[in-house]
Amino acid sequence: MEELNAIVQQVVQVSPIMKVFRIAPLGWELPDFKPGQFVAIGLPPTNAKCPEATEEPVEPDQDKLIKRAYSIASSSLSKDYVEFYITLVHSGALTPRLFNLNIGDKIWLGNKFVGMFTMDKIQEDQNIVLIGTGTGVAPYMSMLRTDALHRKGNIVVIHGAANSWDLGYSSELNLLQALSPKFKYIPTITNPEREYVAWHGRTEFIEAIWKEGAIEKLWGFKPTAENTHIFLCGNPRMVGGMVEMLETEGYKEQTRKEEGQIHVEKFN
Repeated sequence: MEELNAIVQQVVQVSPIMKVFRIAPLGWELPDFKPGQFVAIGLPPTNAKCPEATEEPVEPDQDKLIKRAYSIASSSLSKDYVEFYITLVHSGALTPRLFNLNIGDKIWLGNKFVGMFTMDKIQEDQNIVLIGTGTGVAPYMSMLRTDALHRKGNIVVIHGAANSWDLGYSSELNLLQALSPKFKYIPTITNPEREYVAWHGRTEFIEAIWKEGAIEKLWGFKPTAENTHIFLCGNPRMVGGMVEMLETEGYKEQTRKEEGQIHVEKFN
C-alpha cells in the first residue's frame, strides 16, 4: 500500500454534510497546476468512518488505498497546501473516512494535477459565467483566488444549493463582489421553507435564472456565444439541462478535438 504523504492542515465544517479540507504535502513540493484542475486523495480502508456513515454497498480492497479525484479550491499560486470542498456521501467508501479526520492526521495526496476545465485559453476580453451546484463551486474558487479577476471581461458566479448553509464560500464571494465592479455573485436555494431565518434571495433553479435573462440585466447586454464562455460543474441534471438550453442559443460544448464556449466538469 502506498505511503500517506500528506497531512490535514485545516478542517472547516461548512454544513452538516460539507467540509473544507486543507491538505499539505509532507516532504515534497506541490507541482504547478492550472486553476480548475483536479487531483486524487486517498485513505486506507482500515481508517475509521465518521458516525453518520451508513453501510458501504461493496467492501473495499483491504490492500489498496481508497482514492477519489476532487476539484481544487485553492489558488494555484499556493505551494503550501491544496484545498478541497467535499460533500459527505453516507454510503461512500472515501468521504465517511475523510469526514472522520482531524487536523494533524495523515492522508495520501496525488501529484498529478489534471483536467481541461480551465480558462487559460479563453481571450482576456471574453465574459465568463461560472455555474455550479453544491461543491461544484470549488474549481471556481481556485480560478478567482488565482487570477480570474485580472481579466478584462465580466465574471459571474451562479451557485445553487438546497439551503443557505450549503452555499460554501458565500462570504468570500460576497466580499469579491463588493471589491470588484466586474464580478457578480448570484446565490440561489431550492428549499427556502427549511431556512431558520427568512431567506430574501433567489429560490429559482439555475436554468430559470438563465432563462429570465438575469445576466443580461446585470451586464446591460446579452451574453452570447460570441462574447461569453460558460462553465458548468455539479449536479448532472443541471449540467445536462444547461448544455441543452445553451446549444439552442448557439453555444457549443468544448471537447479535446473541438473549440467551444461551454466548459463542463464531470467529476463533481
